[in-house]
Amino acid sequence: MNITAEDKEQFHLACKKLREEERCRLGIGTLSEKTVHAVLKNYLVPRPEFHEVKCEGYVADILFEDEIFEIQTANFNKLRNKLERFLKEYEVTIVYPIPATKWLYWINQETGECSQKRKSPKRGSYYQSFYELYKIKPFLSHPKLHIRLILVDVEEYRLLNGIRRNGKKDSVRYDRIPISLVGDLMMNSVEDYVALIPDQLPDVFTSKEYAKATKLNLRQAQCGLHVLHEVGVVVRVGKNGNAFLYQKAVLL
Repeated sequence: MNITAEDKEQFHLACKKLREEERCRLGIGTLSEKTVHAVLKNYLVPRPEFHEVKCEGYVADILFEDEIFEIQTANFNKLRNKLERFLKEYEVTIVYPIPATKWLYWINQETGECSQKRKSPKRGSYYQSFYELYKIKPFLSHPKLHIRLILVDVEEYRLLNGIRRNGKKDSVRYDRIPISLVGDLMMNSVEDYVALIPDQLPDVFTSKEYAKATKLNLRQAQCGLHVLHEVGVVVRVGKNGNAFLYQKAVLL
């Protein structure tokens, strides 16, 4: 899904609106704990009357024109019961935000001081969705279920209130504040999962080769291939020792 200048501007306005509202309500520097979730609701459907709507015994994040949007930053396993109910009557889109670039801040709770920002060396990608998608794999082939992966640059605020086993101070994430829209991948059907198979892979490949191509670790890559095999866009064509050999499926 190509991001237009209009998309970026709409996302920027959603971020700005929420930050202004939160600062008025709570004071500067005390944003809520679910800022990414709130920004995405305003970005997807900027009309609050369609937010947090009771439906089928649950509360949908967004219910708009017979479509439900569920914004989930983690713990996809908690969606299973909702999906069982919602998919009987509605088109459902799960929106999963993934931090692309993170700017890190540390807050000293004792003094209230906030550090200068530091750019995290880690870079997010669509492939990092596999860990969560694995938790709802029985639903992934359902014709009414859609997955939308959104890459965003974020400012991450961490509290210096943890202690490691070695006695050194550690930090706990307090909030992530989205600052810009980077990518948007919509998967409306199982065929769209092909986008998660890098072009540079050989015709037949192992999980190690997939890990290298996606910059995932081996365990993450194996999880990803399990998801892709579950939806039918890759097939197992043999083994090399204990490792499965994979090939892109021929889709009709």
